[in-house]
Amino acid sequence: MSGCVAKESSPQDIPSRVLHQQRKVEKQIQKKGMALFLHLLLALKLLSSCLCAPPGVLDVDTFDLENYDLNGETEWENIDLNNYGEAYDYDDLDQAIEVGTVAPPPAVTMPPQNIPPSDYVEEVTLPPRPTQAPAPPSLDFEGPGLFGPETGLGLPTCLLCICVSTSVYCDDNNIEGVPPLPKETTYFYARFNKIKHIKAKDFVNLNKLKRIDLTGNQISEIDQDTFRSLPELEDLLLADNQLQSLPELPVTMRYIDAKNNQLRSDGIHQEAFKDMSQLKFLYLSHNQLDYVPNPLPETLRALHLQYNNIQSLHEDTFCNSHNPNYVRRPLEDIRLDGNPIVLSHFVQSYVCLPRLPVGRMH
Repeated sequence: MSGCVAKESSPQDIPSRVLHQQRKVEKQIQKKGMALFLHLLLALKLLSSCLCAPPGVLDVDTFDLENYDLNGETEWENIDLNNYGEAYDYDDLDQAIEVGTVAPPPAVTMPPQNIPPSDYVEEVTLPPRPTQAPAPPSLDFEGPGLFGPETGLGLPTCLLCICVSTSVYCDDNNIEGVPPLPKETTYFYARFNKIKHIKAKDFVNLNKLKRIDLTGNQISEIDQDTFRSLPELEDLLLADNQLQSLPELPVTMRYIDAKNNQLRSDGIHQEAFKDMSQLKFLYLSHNQLDYVPNPLPETLRALHLQYNNIQSLHEDTFCNSHNPNYVRRPLEDIRLDGNPIVLSHFVQSYVCLPRLPVGRMH
């Protein structure tokens, strides 16, 4: 009986099989590594094509990565990577792109210039050099003032005071003199300052000035011609100063206030108010007057003489001794209180008045 006898492997066959199996495993590893490398290379190729290729050259649909057979029997080791795919010819790009050409701007023809010769010297006539620099404006009120255009002396106007239309306000400014004023000034206020002396030139050429208010200063002297030359002056307020006399005033006056001064009777001109046909208010209280100024205009409505040194009244002070029927109707407000006079002793002096004066009767 014949039997099958197992053939034992020779020691020479074992290493051969092991080597073959080892080579097969290495080949499989090499295939998988190559597939991964190609996969990465294709992705980079696709990215570079998107970035570098001109529009319309790259067709992404041709790269179907899902249909690539990476596990097939393809001989990956025989693939020449240098010849894979079609290389893009970038030299053709320069021919495909048409560069527009902009026409150069038209040439500008400059007019011919007369170029002087190199030794030409132009003669220039310079203005004469001033012999003396102009003096800076004075900051005091003795000379040119600090106001604006068109003043009485042609000086600048309203740099210190407030000008509103034709009114100038210099109240509470610590000024020691009347500043130059614009020619058009109608109302001037310089109350509560430190003015001591009013000069004739302070209001020169101010022909439209109607009201001057210098209340609350330290005025002790006023030049005689200061106000007389003002053709439109109507209101003069000099209260709360140190005046001992009044200068001559224009006949256009309608309101005079000189209370709280040191006025004496000999400091007021005789018949100083006689020709003032528009005078309605005369305030001379708190002074040192010895008698009532006389004569007074018929238009007068208010006369305040309280707290003076008046001791008597003349019969013609308010009335007309030659006309017993005379009645002085406009004069309704007379203040004589605070004086030594006893009014009951001088009844004939105020019998023509519509109202009795205010003052001491006994």
